[in-house]
Amino acid sequence: MEQLAAFLLAGLALTGSPGPANLSLAAMGAAFGWRASLGYQAGAVAGMALIMAVTASGLAALLLALPGVRLAATLAGCGYILWLAWRIASAPARRPGVAAGKTPSFLGGLLLQLANPKAYAAMAALFSGFALAAADPLLDAAWKIALLLGVIALVTTLWLHLGAQLARLSSRPRLDRAVKIVLAAALVAATALALSL
Repeated sequence: MEQLAAFLLAGLALTGSPGPANLSLAAMGAAFGWRASLGYQAGAVAGMALIMAVTASGLAALLLALPGVRLAATLAGCGYILWLAWRIASAPARRPGVAAGKTPSFLGGLLLQLANPKAYAAMAALFSGFALAAADPLLDAAWKIALLLGVIALVTTLWLHLGAQLARLSSRPRLDRAVKIVLAAALVAATALALSL
């Protein structure tokens, strides 16, 4: 029971802390609204499920050991996150009842998560640092994935909601633009920090 509690607490801390995915969710909520960003959130959760499966299977470690793959993955991920930050920072001001441009997509959330270096590091730590069913590696991985998906669904909902609430507070165009620029800059900074670790 202690191992489970410690795993959940670590999972909450690692997946709930500010990082590229959570900051992008807050930014999408601020730029496009809560409802319009739900598909993006679902894509981010699905991306984490894929990362968990790849991490639990050992495939991530195997692929990243291949020459050039780590650099290519890092460059592609950084490029996508920079594009996403630009899109957030340049999103038009939201007005009630008026769409704020093309809404974020499921695929966008999925790609963001797959490009997120913090996600791989967090899942590697959680999957290697805890044993929930030590006698059965498949059951252990299944429990971890199921529990973490619940935690991640909660955390991503909270970040998306936070962003949407920030947008409501920033009803003036200059303040709205400033919030979006700060969130976009925080996304780039969080990615840079994750890459430096």
